[in-house]
Amino acid sequence: MITEWGEWLDPLCDKLTYLPPLIGFAYAGIISVKLVWALVVVELFGQFFARKILSLMSFSVAANNFGKIKAIICFCLMIFCALLHKNPGVINIGDEVLVACIILSSASLIFKFIPNRLYADILSTLNFFCGITSLFLTYNNHFALAVLVIILGQLFDLFDGRMAEIHGGTKYGPYLDDIADFVSFGLSPAYIIIKSGGSFAWLFALIFFSGVAYRLIRFVAVDKKRTDLPEGIFNGLPSPAGALLVLGAALVFPPQVLWGVAALSVGLMVSHIRFAHFGRVIMKRIPKPLFFVVSATIIVTIAFILKTQSVQIFGYLILCSVLIYLIAGRKWLQSDLLAEK
Repeated sequence: MITEWGEWLDPLCDKLTYLPPLIGFAYAGIISVKLVWALVVVELFGQFFARKILSLMSFSVAANNFGKIKAIICFCLMIFCALLHKNPGVINIGDEVLVACIILSSASLIFKFIPNRLYADILSTLNFFCGITSLFLTYNNHFALAVLVIILGQLFDLFDGRMAEIHGGTKYGPYLDDIADFVSFGLSPAYIIIKSGGSFAWLFALIFFSGVAYRLIRFVAVDKKRTDLPEGIFNGLPSPAGALLVLGAALVFPPQVLWGVAALSVGLMVSHIRFAHFGRVIMKRIPKPLFFVVSATIIVTIAFILKTQSVQIFGYLILCSVLIYLIAGRKWLQSDLLAEK
C-alpha cells in the first residue's frame, strides 16, 4: 500500500474475489441478476474512473468505513450463496443484502468527493430527513418501517459528532444536529405513541415529547458547560437510547405497557444517572476489525427482518440492544471511575 500501484491493486483484488462468484450465483438463479450487475457497475466505476478523478483532485482514494463494511458483507454474501445452493430451504435474504451492498458502495464513492468538513452537517441533515420520513410512515400506519427509518437516523447521529471532532464542521452544524435530534428522537416516537392507540396515548406522547425537549435543552444549556462532567459522559440517558426504548416497546407491547415504558424512558432521560457515550467512549474501545464485523452483522440482520417482515423479532432486538447499552454503559463508566481513584 506504499505505492500508487499497490494502493490501486489492493481494492481491485478484493473486487475480483467476490464479484465473479456473485455473478455466477446470480445466473444460477440464487440472487438477482440486475442487482448484481448494478453492484458491478458501481464497483468498477469507483475502481477505474472515480479513483482517477479523485487523484487528480488531490482527494484521498483510501477505503473509508462504508467500503470496508461493504467488502465484509460481500464476502459473507458469497459464502451464504454457496451454502444456499446446497440448502435451498434456508430463507434467501440475498437480494436484500445485495441492496445494502449497493447502498454502501455508493455511499463510499460519494463521500470521497465531499469535503471532510461537510461530513457532520450532511449526516445531521440525513438524520433530520429520517425523522420527517418516519412521521409520514407513521401517519400511514407503517410502524415497523417508521421505526427502521428512525434507527437509520440514529446511525447518522452516532457519527455526526465524531465527524465534527475529526474533520471540523460549519457554524450551523450544532443547531442542525439539535433540530434533527428533536425531530427524530422526540417528535417521531411521540407520534408513534399516539398512533399506537389508547385513551391516554396523547398524554404519554406529550410526556415523552416534553421529556426529550427538556433533555436536549439541559444538554445544550447546562451539561455542555459543566466542568465536573467527564468528556464522553451523559448526564441522564441520551435521547436516542430513550427513543429506542419506546420504539421497541411500540412493536411488541400493548398500549398500556408502551405508556409505562415511555414514562420509564423519560425518567431515565431527565435523571442525573450517568451513561457513557456510545460513539465517543464505547466505540473507541472496540477494535476496528470487530467494529466492522458488528456493523456488517447489524446490516445483515436488518436485511433478514425486512425479508421475513417479523415485527416481533425486530422489536425485541431493539429492546435487547438498549438493555445491553444500559448495562455496558454503566459498567464501563463505573470501571473508569474506579481506575481514576
